Amino acid sequence: MSREQTEKKRGFGGPRRGHGGPGGPGMGMPVEKAKDFKGTLKRLIRYLRPHKVQLAAVLVMAILSTVFSIFSPKVMGKATTKLFEGIVAKIQGVPGAEIDFQYVWQIIMILIGLYVLSALFGYVQQYLMAGVAQKTVYDLRKDVNAKLNKLPLKYFDARTHGEILSRVTNDVDNIAGTLQQSLTQLITSILTIIGVIAMMLSISPLMTLIAVLTLPLSIVAITSIAKRSQKQFV
Repeated sequence: MSREQTEKKRGFGGPRRGHGGPGGPGMGMPVEKAKDFKGTLKRLIRYLRPHKVQLAAVLVMAILSTVFSIFSPKVMGKATTKLFEGIVAKIQGVPGAEIDFQYVWQIIMILIGLYVLSALFGYVQQYLMAGVAQKTVYDLRKDVNAKLNKLPLKYFDARTHGEILSRVTNDVDNIAGTLQQSLTQLITSILTIIGVIAMMLSISPLMTLIAVLTLPLSIVAITSIAKRSQKQFV
């Protein structure tokens, strides 16, 4: 067998899977979907199970950080109202009218404290989640390495080196990114939506209803854009 034939057999020659030949990577390739999403999710949860205490702490930190960040605008509104009342009273010529800067300063100090606490809890949340993500990925890499050492040589001969490396590096890195960023963002976003709606209802139920009525239009627009952009991400 010639060297060229050997390279083609081992995956060095010819177009590789996923490259689609001329026109660049992924051109004309169908969208790949997870073969067993539920099964994969269950396996990932099994890897996360030893870190359930840290995950519970992440959830608590996310709740506290979100609560402080949502409550801050309402406190700021009190300072704005006090400033507005003082200015209006001066314009109307009310005797002895003045802006209560001492009250406004107290509100500013409270706001600084709230934002500092929110940032602190957010930092602790990211720190804990980064530790969980890295430990989980370490366990994944260890299991993948053990699996590769048990595979026969014919497995490596039948697949391109790029495909194997992609599974070992890119896929595991994607899991790490999902755990460290996407998961925390998902938790924070859900808590923020719930908290913002509750805060809006406490301020003005009518304005809350008007804002909620615009959500279906936003969902339709986002869905339409997502369908078009997903093809480009492939």
